[in-house]
Amino acid sequence: MPVIEPGELDECLREIYLAVGVPPEEARIVAAHQLEASLTGHDSHGAVRTPTYVRLIEQGRIVPGATPEVLREHPASLLVDGHWGLGFVVTERAMEQALEKARTVGVAALSVRRQGHVGRLGHYTGRAAEAGMAAMMMADSGRGPKGVVPFGGSDARLGTNPISIALPADVPGNVVVDMATSAVAGGKVRFAHGAGRQVPAGWLVDRNGEPTTDPGAYLDGGALMPLGGDQGHKGYGLSFAVESLAAVLSGIGYGADPAGFPNDGILMVLVNIAMFRSLPEFRQEMAEFAGYVKASPPAPGFDEVLYPGEIEQRRRRERLAAGIEVPEKIWQQLQAMRRRG
Repeated sequence: MPVIEPGELDECLREIYLAVGVPPEEARIVAAHQLEASLTGHDSHGAVRTPTYVRLIEQGRIVPGATPEVLREHPASLLVDGHWGLGFVVTERAMEQALEKARTVGVAALSVRRQGHVGRLGHYTGRAAEAGMAAMMMADSGRGPKGVVPFGGSDARLGTNPISIALPADVPGNVVVDMATSAVAGGKVRFAHGAGRQVPAGWLVDRNGEPTTDPGAYLDGGALMPLGGDQGHKGYGLSFAVESLAAVLSGIGYGADPAGFPNDGILMVLVNIAMFRSLPEFRQEMAEFAGYVKASPPAPGFDEVLYPGEIEQRRRRERLAAGIEVPEKIWQQLQAMRRRG
């Protein structure tokens, strides 16, 4: 696969979005989110998503420059309608409002609906942790296409329904939990398909509900399994809760409408650590806690224990120095879109 220098990839993405009418500041925000996803090893949320975003913009299903609307607001809560704007932009700007509320009253909850894909949740919660907040965020696609079977079921009824929790800590990148409640994020299966790789057992079922390792089966009517695979009752329960809070609570609904717009609903909860105890003391104790957990002797087949988010920070350092691998097919598409602009 081609290895692309981060600055070159960032510039390429910005130019592509500018060419399809995305305002410059919004193009910067979207490219920054995708670049950070690629740098931290979440390639499924990086450059590989660009052709889809461009197609949705050209179809009018994502509206660059849309003006979000605050539907309900209270001292500690905010409900925002994104009016089909770019999810990265809508949620990032709404989060700034929620952060201000948390600084003032200690805790804030943000719900956003009717927006495009918001990308990697850890990008938002990690930024909130840098601002001294404990942050929890969850997302769901509402009545958009579904890709996950419920535990005991055979067809897709749920989204991948990711959740992220981040905490300030005196460790590189803070502590950031960021995961799908499915066995794996759907983008990772698409990435494997584009790279011509099989996927591990326990990730997928085909259109008949039979387990498979062929990523193509996912694109041909198959579905992801819930977190835990064939023992996924806990992952299923967590997924059900996320969809309830991110989709039903935000008002975007549930189920699947194949003709529906991309529609990420989110719930974010921010807790101002300084309202409960000294932030520097909390950060230090979190680092000590991480060190305590990391001191566990490695199990056979492992070199060490990592704190949540540590692997992303290592990958980020490596890729900043060595570059980012982009599948050949995707890089060719990006270059063609860039030239077209």
